[in-house]
Amino acid sequence: MSTDAADINQQAARKKTRSRLFMHAFLIVFGIIMLYPLVWLAVSSLKPSSIIFSDTSIIPRHFEWENYARGWEGVAAPFKTFFWNSFVISILAVIGNVMSCSFVAYAFARLNFSFKKPLFALMLMTIMLPVHASLIPQYILFNAFGWINTILPIVTPKFLAVEAFFIFLMIQFIRGIPRELDEAAAIDGAGPIRIFFSIILPLMTPALVTTAVFSFLWTYEDFLTPLIYLTSIENYVVPQGLRLLQAARGSSSWGPMLAMSLLSLGPMFIVFFIFQRKLIDGIATTGLKG
Repeated sequence: MSTDAADINQQAARKKTRSRLFMHAFLIVFGIIMLYPLVWLAVSSLKPSSIIFSDTSIIPRHFEWENYARGWEGVAAPFKTFFWNSFVISILAVIGNVMSCSFVAYAFARLNFSFKKPLFALMLMTIMLPVHASLIPQYILFNAFGWINTILPIVTPKFLAVEAFFIFLMIQFIRGIPRELDEAAAIDGAGPIRIFFSIILPLMTPALVTTAVFSFLWTYEDFLTPLIYLTSIENYVVPQGLRLLQAARGSSSWGPMLAMSLLSLGPMFIVFFIFQRKLIDGIATTGLKG
């Protein structure tokens, strides 16, 4: 009887081992497939522009380091100008979204005021509103302010809590914070503002980091909004700089453009790897996980 039990246990162990080996093999193959575009980008950035699409070798026969020098030199302006513009706009967007959205989320989650439910529903409806529907009215408004060809049309709305997705994310997180903490602080004489800054805000770190990371990534890689409002080359951001590099030099600029495309991924990878743990915690604790 014990021999039969041992055989059954051995069979179960072998089956479990085969299942794990199959899962690991699948994940390795899937990971290679997902990483292939990035590998191709890195390899192609070191090839001469004339053979990028004809040479399928993984290792370049000749390393064309000049692609990075030509790309960094840019067209009409050094590429470092585009990096700096993108960095400034993205950081301001992060500050604006974190500040304004946290205030609005706290009001919806904890405070009582007139028309709270209709305003909350209206806020959620803006998530379903296509950006193109408000593009022309916004352009007319910002043009009347004289803000065209400045970063103000891109940055200012971030300080006015226009990102309903981040507001909803923070609301879900705040609702998970026990109200007993608020009540204890209120008994000690703390008002809504002090409760927010002393209790709610410190506990919102995962949601704040999630908002900051997504704000940075979405603003940094945005092409449409800067294309509409920024007209001078010295004000261009990275996506516009890449398009300018390709348009100005034609087929001979594929190498420099791919080189700068690879460099442009650096800030996004750095931000993600630094804050990935807080980002995962923020998504997992706000009811947005799938």
